[in-house]
Amino acid sequence: MPVSCGPALVPPPATLIPTSTSTVTPLPIPTLLPTLEEIPDTGWQLLRPGLERRLIKIYNDQNQQIESLYIFRLDQSQFRLDVAYQETALPLETWQANTNALMVVNGGYFRIENNRHFPNGLTIVNGERFGSSYESFAGMLAIGDEKAEVRWLTDRPYDPSEPLRAALQSFPVLVKPGGELGFPEQSEDHIQARRTVFAQDRDGRILFLVTPRGYFTLHKLSAYLTGSDLGLDIAVNLDGGPSTGIMLAQPREIIPSQSLLPFVILVYAR
Repeated sequence: MPVSCGPALVPPPATLIPTSTSTVTPLPIPTLLPTLEEIPDTGWQLLRPGLERRLIKIYNDQNQQIESLYIFRLDQSQFRLDVAYQETALPLETWQANTNALMVVNGGYFRIENNRHFPNGLTIVNGERFGSSYESFAGMLAIGDEKAEVRWLTDRPYDPSEPLRAALQSFPVLVKPGGELGFPEQSEDHIQARRTVFAQDRDGRILFLVTPRGYFTLHKLSAYLTGSDLGLDIAVNLDGGPSTGIMLAQPREIIPSQSLLPFVILVYAR
């Protein structure tokens, strides 16, 4: 079964991708731009060319706030994506310090064996493959030399011969290609949790979505995203719960993960 919560740090094995050994002390307050909480929907706000952020506050029938949906939208002509992995899990902030990435997002599910962390499903780092590909139920962030794309493995199964520089698989697919409902009510497990999602819209932009309050079940999130005005073509669930976390280095914005992470999605300016 997928494991979402890492133990204490263990002696480091060989590391892939990080470019320095500096560390950053995790921030104690798990909030991102508290002043934005006063606005029900900020709309798309330009943080830098090609990078937009939007915050949507979600309310129940009693007008009580039940969730905050943080969304970052990337124009791939301005940004490139990558994946980093190592067997020793690290805090989100340390991943950013070690990779010097503009943005870091928690990855998919992983398992722990003898204090070593291994990704469930396929992960590709610098062309090197780790794990085995999921079946048709899952989705995939496939990163080539030029652009990244989000796939549903039913439509486009992983082909070992394709020259991917990096990739990451996870599940379930929340929005199927064409903007269709991906996780139906009959599959609902009624588990509410913090959620992280990667997606692609109809214009080819990559989106990362985080819901840190733990309101959404998988079906409710699938239905919400399918019926939203985000123009999503496809969206895939990443590891949630304590793993959920996202960090933007400049301007600095963070929702810290509550557990250590063995692999992450990275964003760099071109």
